[in-house]
Amino acid sequence: MILNDFLPINREDLKRLEWDGVDFVLVSGDAYVDHPSFGPAVIARVLLDAGYKVGIIAQPDWNDPSSISILGEPRLGFLVTSGNMDSMVNHYYVSKKRRTTDAFTPGGVIGKRPDRATIVYTNLIRKTYKHKPIILGGIEASLRRFAHYDYWDNKVRRSILFDSDADMLVFGMGENQITEIADYLNSGIDIKHIIHIPGTCYVTESIDHVDRPLEIDAFETVSTDKTAYARSFKILYDEQDPIRGRSIVQRHKDHYLVQNPPTMPLERERLDWVFNLGYMREIHPSYVSLGGIPAIQEVKLSIISERGCFGNCSFCALAFHQGRIISSRSHESILQEAEEITHDSDFNGYINDVGGPTANFRNPACEKQLKYGACKNKQCLYPEPCEHLIVDHTDYLELLQKIRQVENVKKVFIRSGIRYDYLMHDESNEFFYELCEHHVSGQLKVAPEHIDETVLDYMGKPSGKLYGEFVEAFNVINKEIDKDQYIIPYLMSSHPGSTIASAIRLAEYLRDINYTPEQVQDFYPTPGTLSTCMYHTGIDPRTMRSVYVPKTPKEKAMQRALLQFKNPKNYDLVYEALVLAGRNDLIGTNPKALIRPKSEKKTKNYKTQKRR
Repeated sequence: MILNDFLPINREDLKRLEWDGVDFVLVSGDAYVDHPSFGPAVIARVLLDAGYKVGIIAQPDWNDPSSISILGEPRLGFLVTSGNMDSMVNHYYVSKKRRTTDAFTPGGVIGKRPDRATIVYTNLIRKTYKHKPIILGGIEASLRRFAHYDYWDNKVRRSILFDSDADMLVFGMGENQITEIADYLNSGIDIKHIIHIPGTCYVTESIDHVDRPLEIDAFETVSTDKTAYARSFKILYDEQDPIRGRSIVQRHKDHYLVQNPPTMPLERERLDWVFNLGYMREIHPSYVSLGGIPAIQEVKLSIISERGCFGNCSFCALAFHQGRIISSRSHESILQEAEEITHDSDFNGYINDVGGPTANFRNPACEKQLKYGACKNKQCLYPEPCEHLIVDHTDYLELLQKIRQVENVKKVFIRSGIRYDYLMHDESNEFFYELCEHHVSGQLKVAPEHIDETVLDYMGKPSGKLYGEFVEAFNVINKEIDKDQYIIPYLMSSHPGSTIASAIRLAEYLRDINYTPEQVQDFYPTPGTLSTCMYHTGIDPRTMRSVYVPKTPKEKAMQRALLQFKNPKNYDLVYEALVLAGRNDLIGTNPKALIRPKSEKKTKNYKTQKRR
């Protein structure tokens, strides 16, 4: 069923569509944006195409039980998501201070969803519909499916299935799972018997029925024993593969959480289908007078071309959510979307991005992955590229060339990020030259994150030497093609393994390239990442060896200040850090000094440098 209209959000919409009711009510922490970049819209359209009527309740008033009933009782069940972001990340900076805006809310207003939205919405539903099936999905539920360290509470919390009292949890990208669940519910099967679907979790009193389960330490153990937490996390991390992964169980008192193996990534034809389900590609009209939805501004003129990432950075949750096996859309599907974008009222000739988690990954890392799965104890790119890694930009290059030929397209940018290490291992320079010639908007954003080799090792990132070679090659190519373009590196402070000495080494590098970053990302411990496990436990789960973790606000502030050492506001913090590290040689008037002595401290206005 293709609906060339917005899905219903109230009873008036139901009447207009001539629907007696809905099969599913999807409750979301985001405002309703009918665009394939927004997960709730995708799931709703997938179910609609399968023949199920879906209504959306976006950002209900969690203090008003009646707000969950505006569409009536759904025939089959409720679907609950916090939206495109974890609600706690959406609400708080890494400093735990409250954010002032919410890009997924009309007018960017903060406070239109509760903290821990998935739990709050589910409890709200249970007050009115005590026995209706409730299925969780989205990033918040997906990354909190096991007992997990919660940065904001600074403790290990139970699986979100226990705290929410939902019936089932869909993890990862849920298109495969949700239609199968819907079909079983529609056939009259009780949700408590739907326990075999890959990519889902459920709670049970016995695990006798589970085939070859891997049991990790119980919630009661991992909540008090950091070694057990790290050991269990490593098992979870290793088994997130749809081909070789096993079912994992974790006891919570007298019940078990069961995770079935992940579902297979969508094949190309089915991924194309997901992006061609009649989306309106706009915010719901009711939000226009409220200031619109800021989050759509960038994505409405961008194209998602693939899913998954085999880069596997330690601080990224993609391996735990989308997985390491790449699936990508066909050229035809992407070109169709590019043509649709040219008809958007905001289109000015520029497509902002063609990419995904990593723009220049279009195919699985090697021929073995689709047969045997991604390797359990070996990474594709780190610390060196695997001998089986296929490094080839041909398909991506051809795709970009075709998009450039679409009528009225002036320029196609790549802004979602490229893996420069993958690029540097390509024996052909053709893509590198075309990237610089056609797809950089003056500044290319890449993510070296750090320069200290120890920190990079904990991050799972390539060596600083390789990044230096990439920058040099970028500059040479741009000189040859006579373009004045620059690299903007994303940098991270206070990652596990980073000491004051590590931050000073990064500051010296920034001094040498004459660059001061506009912003520095302090490491944010979010659920589902290796780095968060290190942060909580002080243990690297890959080796079970201890790792230094900067945790005090003072040290984190010093590390962050060192990366912006030219800012007069940071002088005292930088001075203290240098003295603490015994690096008084960097306090002076010589060319290598980071700051002047206190007696000669300058008070000039600080101006961020954008070039080096």
